[in-house]
Amino acid sequence: QVQLVESGGGLVQPGGSLRPSCAASGSIFRTYAMGWYRQAPGKKRELVAAISSAGSTTYADSMKGRFTISRDNAKRTVYLQMNSLKPEDTAVYYCNARLRVGSPTSVSWGQGTQVTVSL
Repeated sequence: QVQLVESGGGLVQPGGSLRPSCAASGSIFRTYAMGWYRQAPGKKRELVAAISSAGSTTYADSMKGRFTISRDNAKRTVYLQMNSLKPEDTAVYYCNARLRVGSPTSVSWGQGTQVTVSL
């Protein structure tokens, strides 16, 4: 089992940037596909971006060109660089581990980090 701990959320003005990170426990982190999801109040949790164990990336259409997911296997950490943030990006952002991108079964979820985009 892998434990995930997110950090780096916060309050930012529209057009600003944030870079939350997700630290994982366990030596087999490098074998997992990692993802970021988000859930806004009253809405379903949705995929933001995912990265395979080999480094291939996938993004939701509304995040393409603004968000970048990356991973550092040596640090067992996955990052989400978020640029040009909009108020509609306000949500709790969750880190997720799966055996592979698109797998229907999650290995683990983090506790979430709040991102608020507002003046």
